[in-house]
Amino acid sequence: MQTSNKNTKVRLDKWLWAARFFKTRSLATDAVSGGKVYLNEQRIKPAKEVHIGDKLKIRTGYTERTVIVQALSIQRRPAKEAVLLYEETAESIEKREQAGVLRHQDAALRSRGMGRPTKKERRLIHSFTRNNAE
Repeated sequence: MQTSNKNTKVRLDKWLWAARFFKTRSLATDAVSGGKVYLNEQRIKPAKEVHIGDKLKIRTGYTERTVIVQALSIQRRPAKEAVLLYEETAESIEKREQAGVLRHQDAALRSRGMGRPTKKERRLIHSFTRNNAE
């Protein structure tokens, strides 16, 4: 793995791709531009440089992770090596596990055969939520 010394500069979108948070670099760029990634509690641009010790909050799908940058890399390496680039905080791990348990419980409470709402049910849900939002 190519880690950095103090002179190496790594863009945030490239680091997110190398650390395997996103499958492609363009997806990482879109996520950063879309406000799904925060660097030290601030919204940033994809070209922002990442430094060791920076705190990142990354939202992908249902999961939100808070990680601290441990190393820098400009290459996408195997997953076992990519995990060495960051350390997830204990609070983040706990929140992610709790959210997963809640999602599984929610699915377990649903009656058998009651999956996604039908088109008619979805219209009713949208009309109800729009009327209550005003």
